[in-house]
Amino acid sequence: MILTDHEIQAALANKQIFIDPAPDADAFSSTSVDLTLSPIIRVWHDFDTLGVDPPVFTPGIPGYKANPVITKHTDLVKIPEDGYIVEPGSFFLAWTAEMVKLPSQFQLAARVEGKSSLARHGIGVHVTAPTIHAGFTGQITLEMYNLGNLKVKLHAGMRVCQLIFEQTLGTPDEGYAGQFADQRAQ
Repeated sequence: MILTDHEIQAALANKQIFIDPAPDADAFSSTSVDLTLSPIIRVWHDFDTLGVDPPVFTPGIPGYKANPVITKHTDLVKIPEDGYIVEPGSFFLAWTAEMVKLPSQFQLAARVEGKSSLARHGIGVHVTAPTIHAGFTGQITLEMYNLGNLKVKLHAGMRVCQLIFEQTLGTPDEGYAGQFADQRAQ
């Protein structure tokens, strides 16, 4: 069951969902709430300009951890005041400015989805990872890409994605405890 704007607002008021800073009243639509872009992004190294072949990653092997690989092969970039231009074909990691917490005992999970205003210009906000599990706490990582042939300028603080909340059938044995638990823009 998907929560409507009234149920999302009630869950926030009853502390079943935490979003900090709290969304403005106009961030709510009929079945979602908009979140905004953090001023910090991670941009993958341009191996062509470095004159080296890109490394080969093997995420399927036991013990593989994505965060050390990401940290080693990306640069933290602060979005300039006048915006960050997303080139056609580019991919980078970003975060929501908001911290989100979904305590598992309240039987709520969420999906992060892109904004159609961005999608119509070729910008996607997640590759295949829309699920925000019950028990999640942190800023939501966005796997952003430009599939279009236009350059698109993004600004820190702009509405970049929306959360759609769903009630789970039962309470999970434990909340989300995967390798991306308690993630933060860094």
